Amino acid sequence: MKADKTDVLVIGAGPAGTVAASIIKKAGFSVRIVEKMKFPRFVIGESLLPRCMEALEEAGFLEAVKEKGFQEKFGAKFVKNGKICDYFFADQFTPGWSWTWQVPREEFDKTLADTCETMGIPIDYETTVTGIEFNGSDSVTTVEDINGNKSLIEARFIVDGSGYGRVIPRLFNMDKPSNLPPRKTLFTHVVDTKRTMDDEPNRITIIVHQYGIWIWVIPFSNGNTSVGFVGEPAFFETTNGLTPQEQLRTLIATEPYLAERMKDVEIIFEPKSIQSWSTTTDKFYGDGFVLTGNVTEFLDPVFSSGVTLATVSSQTAAHLVIKKLQGENVDWEKDYTEVMMQGVNTFRSYVMAWYEGTLDTIFFADNQVAEIKSMICSVLAGYVWDDSNPYVKDHSTALIKLAKRIKLRDSIPD
Repeated sequence: MKADKTDVLVIGAGPAGTVAASIIKKAGFSVRIVEKMKFPRFVIGESLLPRCMEALEEAGFLEAVKEKGFQEKFGAKFVKNGKICDYFFADQFTPGWSWTWQVPREEFDKTLADTCETMGIPIDYETTVTGIEFNGSDSVTTVEDINGNKSLIEARFIVDGSGYGRVIPRLFNMDKPSNLPPRKTLFTHVVDTKRTMDDEPNRITIIVHQYGIWIWVIPFSNGNTSVGFVGEPAFFETTNGLTPQEQLRTLIATEPYLAERMKDVEIIFEPKSIQSWSTTTDKFYGDGFVLTGNVTEFLDPVFSSGVTLATVSSQTAAHLVIKKLQGENVDWEKDYTEVMMQGVNTFRSYVMAWYEGTLDTIFFADNQVAEIKSMICSVLAGYVWDDSNPYVKDHSTALIKLAKRIKLRDSIPD
């Protein structure tokens, strides 16, 4: 079987794959993308963070995305028992982008992929990777299209941005469980006719429904809104026996902040459910490949970290792949794994603090210190690599210490 040749094979046409492909292509190397799905296709991860704008800009995607007229996002609103805590990205501690977008991912991802094609990057949709053989950093990948036709692709390097598909980790038995407990989500899009300008169109709203259970509300510029419940799987057992739509309507009716606004709302598609999504892997790279995006580790949707980790990991990996192809030495452990784990672990600390209630104490405290709030805001904006920020550098302890000080000050029992 004759093999096609390319400098870099990218697996996956989502944000991780397309950012890497574009940056490598702009450096003068040939790139080819294989994608298992047909685009457009639905996926969650609809609320971006400002840090990802830097990666989108370098990849040359910003103008194409701007033309789509997506909902601009300027911050995040947290709600608990009627109390509101607002974070505006313009107030963040770290210099950088102060806004981003909220996007229907099927349209957003297709925009990035289409832009890659205009750059001369071929994308083979509905094409599955069935095997990879490495010879040093060179590789031969077997792919199969939707009609069962098999072909070979020879590459000097592979970037695996396959997301939940986790192609290389699954082919080479690299997966391992995350240390985060399993959680479940139930979500859909609705026609949000009762939305007003007071209802956060320019930011995501995260509602504390009850301990360990939260709701996302992500308005889009087309008048629709993404809404989803997240929490321990046992929480959803209270509505067993109902259809997914009945289940979601029942849960919405129990949340005072949404009950009237979402009453009898038109549901655009049958609510979907995802469970036990947190997975990691033994290593992020090897001879001839690097893992980016959700292939490394997907944490939790609460702080919208998915697309940011996907695009920044691909941006970082792309520059290292370019160095590798140019014959330079690359320290993948120091310059990639350690860098990415800094971001992952910072977000992980915030995810754990969210579910443990530590962030409740901080977010909904009276008389918040503006400087500290700006530092936490930087994390919520995705600037989790800024070691000059104490709430990044000391992420594993800073939140706990702050919550204790607030409880002591306000005489809140532990």
